[in-house]
Amino acid sequence: MNSKLNDTPRLLQQREQSVPRGVLTAHPLVIDRAQGSQLWDVDGKRYLDFVGGIGVLNIGHNHPKMVEAVQAQLTKISHACFQVVAYPPYIELAQRLSTLVGGDVPHKAALFTSGAEAVENAIKIARGHTNRPGVIAFRGGFHGRTLLGCSLTGMSQPYKQNFGPFAPEIFHTPYPNPYRGISSADALAALQDVFATQIAADRVAAIIVEPVQGDGGFLTAPPEFLQALRALTEQHGIVLILDEIQAGFGRTGRWFGFQHAGIQPDLVTVAKSLAGGLPLSAVVGRSEIMDAPTPGGLGGTYGGNALACAAALAVIDAFEHEHLLARGEQLGVRLRAGLQVLQQSYPRIGDVRGQGFMLAMEMVSGDADASPDAALAQQVIDAAREGGLLVIKCGVHRNVVRFLAPLTTTDVELDEALVILDRALARVLIA
Repeated sequence: MNSKLNDTPRLLQQREQSVPRGVLTAHPLVIDRAQGSQLWDVDGKRYLDFVGGIGVLNIGHNHPKMVEAVQAQLTKISHACFQVVAYPPYIELAQRLSTLVGGDVPHKAALFTSGAEAVENAIKIARGHTNRPGVIAFRGGFHGRTLLGCSLTGMSQPYKQNFGPFAPEIFHTPYPNPYRGISSADALAALQDVFATQIAADRVAAIIVEPVQGDGGFLTAPPEFLQALRALTEQHGIVLILDEIQAGFGRTGRWFGFQHAGIQPDLVTVAKSLAGGLPLSAVVGRSEIMDAPTPGGLGGTYGGNALACAAALAVIDAFEHEHLLARGEQLGVRLRAGLQVLQQSYPRIGDVRGQGFMLAMEMVSGDADASPDAALAQQVIDAAREGGLLVIKCGVHRNVVRFLAPLTTTDVELDEALVILDRALARVLIA
C-alpha cells in the first residue's frame, strides 16, 4: 500500500491542470498497482477490474509469462524498427498470427501499434488489392479515433464532434439488433439498398464489420448474417474485413469472434489484448491480398516493437498452456446467468447480451418503448465503483454497461462482482 494517504485529490487536480478535457477518464481514480483482475489506487483501496483496459488485459494485469518475456527481451533489443532491420520476435509472431487466423491457408501479417492503425492499413490493403474506393461499415461500429477511423465509426458522439470533414467514400448501413427489432434479414436488405442507391457493389473495396460490436453496445452478429456477408463479398469481389480488435483473443470463447459463424474473412484486424497491455496491433490476411501494396506502402516506426512482440508471443503461450479459451467460455456462462438473475429483479435491465465473456446489460427507462437510459447506466457505474467494482459504458446512446474482466478471473472474484453489482442496482433503483 502507498504510504501516502488521500493522494487522489492532489493527483486529480494535477491531471486537470495538465491533461486536456478531451481525454476522458471514466473513473475519478489514480491507480498505483494491479495484479490479475484486481487493482489498487494510490490510497490503497482495492477494486475488481471488470474493464481490463477496455478489453486489453484478457490474460489479466501483469501476467507472469508476459512480464518474464518482456524482461528477457529488454536485455536483447527493445527497438530497432522493422523497416530498418528484422528481428526474430516480429517474424515469429507474424507466423503464429497467420496460423491462428488462416490455418493451413497461406496468410501473412503486418504489425502496427494501435487498433486504429490496423484498421487504416486494412483499408489501404483492400483498396490496393481491388483498386476500388468504397468502404461499407455499420451503424454503431467503432473503428478508431483517427480521421479514417472516425469516418468508419457509425456513431456521432463523442467521436465525431466538429472534427470533419471526414474521409469520403464511406457508407454506413444497419447492424442486426434483435432487441431493437433489426433482424439479419433487415440488415442485409439495407445493405442491398446501399448498393442500389449509394454505391454500386463493383466500386466497393471492402466491408468492415465487428463480429460483436464493442463500443456500439455488445451486439453480436448472428452466424447467418456473417455467412451472408461472406457470400455477398465473394460474389462481388469485395474484401471482407473482420474487426476483431475488441472481440478477438478469446473474448468470445474462441480465438476470434468470426469463428462462431464458421466463415473465413479476407483480412482480420487485431490489437487490444494481443500483447497483454503493450501497444501492438496487426492486420492478418490472405497472402495474395496482403501482398497488394508494393514495398514501402506499409509500415510504421513503432509497429511490431520488439518488446510488444515478445509480450504477444507470451500471451499466445499463456492461452494455450492455461486453456484460457475454455476458461473464458466457463466464465461467460457464469456471468450471463448472474446478469439474467439480476434482470429478473430489476426490470430496468432491458437486455443482457454478448458472446462468451464479452457481456453487457442495457439500461432502459420504465416507459412502454424501453427507451435508452444513459443517466441510469452512469448511476449504476458510479454506485458499482463505490462498492469496489469498475465497469464502463458503451452503446450508441451510452446506456449499456459492459463487462470485460480478464479470462483469468476466479469464480470467487466473479461472484464478488455480482454481489457488488446487485447492491449498486438496489441502491440506484430501490433506495
